[in-house]
Amino acid sequence: MVAYNWPLYLAGTAVAVGGALAGRRLRGAARTASWTAGAAGAWWTAASLAASHAVYDRSPLHTWTWLAPALAGAGRPPDPGRHLVVSSGLDEASAVIGALYPRSEQSIADLYDALPVVEPSLRRARRRVAPRPGSVACAADALPFPDASMDTVVAPFALHELRAAADQDAALREVARVLRPGGALVLVEHCRDAANIAAFGPGAQHFMPRSRWLRAARGAGLRRASEQRVGGFVTVFVLVGPDR
Repeated sequence: MVAYNWPLYLAGTAVAVGGALAGRRLRGAARTASWTAGAAGAWWTAASLAASHAVYDRSPLHTWTWLAPALAGAGRPPDPGRHLVVSSGLDEASAVIGALYPRSEQSIADLYDALPVVEPSLRRARRRVAPRPGSVACAADALPFPDASMDTVVAPFALHELRAAADQDAALREVARVLRPGGALVLVEHCRDAANIAAFGPGAQHFMPRSRWLRAARGAGLRRASEQRVGGFVTVFVLVGPDR
């Protein structure tokens, strides 16, 4: 996390130190404003580091051992079956899921080259972690897989890189197209909610509200079958298609 977002942490540290130093020289309202800015910079730098550590280092998020219970809790078989892993450029899921379910056929969709806007942090991640062999480069609204060909689609931290609501809606409709009847989308995202805003501050604007994902799911004909938090800050939605 720090390796990909280090300029933000550097900026937060600079604001914290600069605010504290400037506040010592200023008076009145200017001093209050400077110290307030410094305190905010210090808080969000420390809080985001602590939250990232809790989620990415200490929680079971990247072990994917929670996937089977999440699917079962949504009334699905605990094995993802033939599944598609959707990545926006940093794929840390497919290898682990493949090792957990070696008998399940896996495909990987890599959206990176087709993203309308690529954030600097994602560019840094891409330089450090290459796509896995067999990944298929494609657009989110044009997945190169037949209709009703997947039992499960897993999208960890991928679809929020589509910043426009229309693009998110189109992506979920495309996921619904490739899902078999009753198939499930496992959508893993930080949501723009009180916990994430408190921890990540202005950075939480990069996340989508929970209501945005549920609205897009309904528009694609997917219903929320289960929802859970992992690591306190990440929401896992299991969205199931109709048994058509």
